[in-house]
Amino acid sequence: LNMPGEDLIPQIKPETTKDSKEVQEPSSSESVLIPKLGDKSSPKPKKKIGRIWLGIAIFFLIGAFLIAVPSFFVYQKALLLYSTAQNIKTAVEAQNLPQTKKAIEETENSLGELAASFRWLAWTKYIPFLGGYTKDADHALKAVEYGLDSANILIETIEPYADIIGFTGSAEAEKTSNGQETAQERIDFVVKSIPEIIPRADELESNVNKVKEEVDQINPSRYPVSLAGRPVRPKIKQLIKLVDEGADLITRGKPLLAVAPYLLGVESPRTYLILFQNDKELRPTGGFITAYSIATVEKGRFKPVRSNDIYNLDANYRPTLEAPEPLLKYLKGPYLYSSKLRLRDMNFNPSFPESMKMFVREAEKVGIKNIDGVIAVDTQILVNLLDVIGPIGVPGFGNFSTEIVPECDCPQVVYELESFADIEGPIVWSENEPGKIVYAPPNYDNRKKIIGPLMNSILANALGQPKDNLAPLFKAGYQSLVEKHVLFYLLDEKAQSAVENFGIAGQINDFEGDYLHINDANLGGRKSNLYVQQEVEQEIVINNQGEVEKILTITYKNPKEHDGWLNSVLPNWLRIYVPKGSELVDFSGVEDKKEPYEEFGKTVFAGFFKLRPQGVVKVKVRYKLPFRVTEEYKLFIQKQPGTDKPLYTIRLGKKEEEFFLNSDREFKLRI
Repeated sequence: LNMPGEDLIPQIKPETTKDSKEVQEPSSSESVLIPKLGDKSSPKPKKKIGRIWLGIAIFFLIGAFLIAVPSFFVYQKALLLYSTAQNIKTAVEAQNLPQTKKAIEETENSLGELAASFRWLAWTKYIPFLGGYTKDADHALKAVEYGLDSANILIETIEPYADIIGFTGSAEAEKTSNGQETAQERIDFVVKSIPEIIPRADELESNVNKVKEEVDQINPSRYPVSLAGRPVRPKIKQLIKLVDEGADLITRGKPLLAVAPYLLGVESPRTYLILFQNDKELRPTGGFITAYSIATVEKGRFKPVRSNDIYNLDANYRPTLEAPEPLLKYLKGPYLYSSKLRLRDMNFNPSFPESMKMFVREAEKVGIKNIDGVIAVDTQILVNLLDVIGPIGVPGFGNFSTEIVPECDCPQVVYELESFADIEGPIVWSENEPGKIVYAPPNYDNRKKIIGPLMNSILANALGQPKDNLAPLFKAGYQSLVEKHVLFYLLDEKAQSAVENFGIAGQINDFEGDYLHINDANLGGRKSNLYVQQEVEQEIVINNQGEVEKILTITYKNPKEHDGWLNSVLPNWLRIYVPKGSELVDFSGVEDKKEPYEEFGKTVFAGFFKLRPQGVVKVKVRYKLPFRVTEEYKLFIQKQPGTDKPLYTIRLGKKEEEFFLNSDREFKLRI
């Protein structure tokens, strides 16, 4: 039945056509505003994410391809460069100049090929993590390029003098030499050529500093300690260290080269006071001053004028300066009668320039005048030279060599010098009869006479050697310089600055960072330093705040028996120089000690002990540095002149380094 008016209400229904599907009415649980899952108009998130991941994968595959392929070629070229660079090393070790030049040329070609291949990888420096390695490689390539340029400059500079440093095959050297020249004649040639060498030093320094700048930007910490059982990080660190040391040597050597004509008397003769320091009786600047000589040098030719015993000089000196307290307290001897300082003890200041300022000023009062400087030498330089030239004879004094003799278990030349130097007390001259000796110790006359003839014989033999022996002589002389067996003090300000920069003036250096200088003084222990051995250990502890505490242990050993002559009880005055402001925590192992004080911009810990034959003394100092360390710990160690090669050990966390200290050394350790 139809309700009334039902036909009057229209029914709204969707139109149905043959191309459309019938629309189902929504159920009560469905919203007309939310499309059904099966609706074609809904989004497809899984498919879009898949496409993104596919794109990323393709991108990385392309990137990997663009890296892998060039990397393969770069690796091949790098192997070739390494091989040719090894040829340079082989040629240099063989001291063959033509082979060295050829190897450098081959290496330059290999470097060019490697650099061309590396350009395909240059874009990777913008990639995080990987970019650091690319930048390191770029710095390394530039460093090699500058290094090869430096090598070419160096070879061009030294080629006329190649035979002097032991290189063979130099056509230029053959032109300037007749093959029969002596060492002195070749030295004469070098002295005349110095003005031509100096300009090349500027060019060489510029190139080497560029090498240093590039190498210093390489970060060794990003590389593994080892790979496939081979060291990686240590090798990189060693390379950086060698480059830095080489650059530093050239920079320091240039001023010395500039003043060489002055030092060698090219323009006018120079007069030097030569002091002989007995390193077997160690004193702060290298040894007890036992004798002296006056020598002249003109155009590179040395000539001894006269020599004498230091006691003879002291006999004519009237002391006026107060002696340092340790000499009065522990040396005693002449200081029991007077507290005034003798000439022979005026090297008690650890700074050689400071000691020599005083010595030169006071020596003028007894006739040592008009000198251009002081050159101090010890017994080791004699040993070094005799090792090259062999045994020599000194008229009136016998033969001298480096053969080890049983009397002292030391070189024969050292034994003979100590025999002549075995003096007890000063020479006493008559007040009423000038020239008459009232008292003289045994051998005093031989002692004062031997120095001049011995030095003259060694010098004559060395300079008269065939030029083929000049290279070993050069090496022996250089070794003696860097190991501080020869020291210079010059009155000319520019010349003095040059020798200080080169590290052959014996001064106490300034340094930004940790510093250590251990200085010993034998105050009446005969010649016991001939046998004393020293070992130094440094334990460095850095806490989370960067505060540094150090434990310094110095072990002294004397393994030989008492002999009543050379070896005896060693009364030793010890001074330890550390950064200014360091705080002493503990100081043990000494019989007497002084309150910390400051000198040369350093804090000094000082004390006294006695070392007996066949005995051991262990000195231990704990102190805190006055600054904090964050990323890098820097340490500079200065060697005492006249000492041998003490064994040093440095420990910082898990890092440990052991070495013999034969010259001043600087260390940089990342923490």
